[in-house]
Amino acid sequence: MDFIDLKSQYAALRDTINARIQRVLDHGQYIMGPEVKELEDRLAAYTGAKHCVTVASGTEALLIALMALDLKPGDEVITTPFTFAATVEVIALLGGVPVLVDIEPDTCNIDARHIEAAITPRTRAIMPVSLYGQCADMDEINAIAARHGKLPVIEDAAQSFGATYKGRKSCNLSTVGCTSFFPSKPLGCYGDGGAVFTNDDALALACREIRVHGQSKRYTHTRIGVGGRMDTLQCAVVLGKLERFEWEIERRRELGERYHAKLKAAGWPVRMISVRPDRDCVWGQFTTFVERRAEVQPRLQALGVPTAVHYPKPMHQQPAYADLCRTHGGELSVAAGERVMSLPMSADLTDAQMDHVVAALVEACRG
Repeated sequence: MDFIDLKSQYAALRDTINARIQRVLDHGQYIMGPEVKELEDRLAAYTGAKHCVTVASGTEALLIALMALDLKPGDEVITTPFTFAATVEVIALLGGVPVLVDIEPDTCNIDARHIEAAITPRTRAIMPVSLYGQCADMDEINAIAARHGKLPVIEDAAQSFGATYKGRKSCNLSTVGCTSFFPSKPLGCYGDGGAVFTNDDALALACREIRVHGQSKRYTHTRIGVGGRMDTLQCAVVLGKLERFEWEIERRRELGERYHAKLKAAGWPVRMISVRPDRDCVWGQFTTFVERRAEVQPRLQALGVPTAVHYPKPMHQQPAYADLCRTHGGELSVAAGERVMSLPMSADLTDAQMDHVVAALVEACRG
């Protein structure tokens, strides 16, 4: 069993993906070819955002968004300590100060109730993470931002593309939305890729220029930028995968619900990530809380069940970032990092495979 089954996905989409790739090989426009704009138009329409700007990775999406917002050294960005390093990394790369607000114990998303207390005159933006495929409390976060001088809100939606929040799509819930097309994501390419979404014309223009070394036209550099373009071939792969994306998202939701039901029915005494009633989750990872994880994981591996930990150590405990961050609580993030364990999840996970995972998990936990 694969932790993420990309081979079955490719088998189902082989003809479509191969034809898309062949088309790029035939026209030879490997950088900024026609598939780039086609994908941007398709993704903007899907999310409802006015603009989509494809970029080289999810990390690059966050970096370009902060550059477009003109983040300066010493500016503070409020975010969560319980996330992949890229969230904090891009703030630090621009000389900003990551201000870390602790998480909700049941969703592991940033706790919006504590954000306001972390705002100072140096606060420049708020960056919630839609962790594990479920959006944070975006309306509450946007309201806080509005009360404090219309602070920009950047949704780090690397794991949640396709998710909905109060009927609206992730990546179109705030000033800027950023996602990743890393192969394991709900919508992934076969390398690296990402996108920035916004309804703000000026921010969209800035992102488009920044991704091509700050050029407004060839060899006219009006901004400091980066080499941040998404390759045409990767755009072609994502376009091919869009053919069954709606089915995959629905299947991920069904699998998440089935995991919950099966584990509860088995009497498993360990908590799972909660999903709020006003939103859904696309399960970028299906994550549980396990005591004695170091003992349980090898038992599961011996039973043929791969697992992963997202994430073992929060950002304020990471050597590279410990001295850079200002922390408003972090105990829940530390506790989560000691217990979280993700189970196999992809749209092609079969019911029989899930039954095996659940039975193995119960056995491994009982030890």
